[in-house]
Amino acid sequence: MGLSVPIRGNGKLAAVVGRIDDSKRIQALWEASNVTAIDRMRINDHGPVHVKIVTNLALKLLRLLMEGGVAPGVVKDYGFPADDAEVVVVMGSVLHDIGHVIHRQNHEELSLILAPELIREFLKGSYEVREATILEGETLHAIHAHRRDIQPFTVEAGVVKVADALDMEEGRARIPFQAGEPTIHSVSAMAIRKVRIMRGERLPARIEVEMSNSAGIFQLDTLLREKLRHSGIGEYVEVVGEVVGEEKRIVERYTLPGT
Repeated sequence: MGLSVPIRGNGKLAAVVGRIDDSKRIQALWEASNVTAIDRMRINDHGPVHVKIVTNLALKLLRLLMEGGVAPGVVKDYGFPADDAEVVVVMGSVLHDIGHVIHRQNHEELSLILAPELIREFLKGSYEVREATILEGETLHAIHAHRRDIQPFTVEAGVVKVADALDMEEGRARIPFQAGEPTIHSVSAMAIRKVRIMRGERLPARIEVEMSNSAGIFQLDTLLREKLRHSGIGEYVEVVGEVVGEEKRIVERYTLPGT
């Protein structure tokens, strides 16, 4: 599965994405991550489809922030070009969930075990040792900081964290829930129809969430609010949720087990 990200003339990003698309190892890790998540735990997707969605959302969000004058970590702290921030965000996005092959619990930290070898593979030939080493560290930081309670130190890590939460269209919420179980998690997840990222009216970026039912507010008020609060980029992003059209009924009847 190709990432299909817009390169926009970034030659280093094109090279890295090409190596990612050609990597049989990363494809196997994505597949195995879904065996853990879907087949063994019966929760939502954490494999290649999730990765492609997160990568594209993260890259779009990063570019909007940069267009709005927000400096990424590698630019501000190391004087690297903005193109390198895009490389960090893409690698952080494609590697953030691979720890699922070991276990769901603490998968963020477990991803750090598997990621370094792949990062070096993706950067090989495009960077000198110093630059590649710094970009490896920045990518590992983005992976680690996508955990809800970890505060990112960089814009790149914050972008990956928020993009991860935004994979919520049509039941793809990042709060794991048992398939078919009528809970507030599953009902609110099914209420999210569309997520759009665009240039903001007051702030550099705007996230619009189209809902079929007001239950979708639970997704925005729990997962997304918390991720934004711990992202380091919340001050640059406005969020608007709206029920579009006639409100759709999601659950006809709910019965408590044992009653």
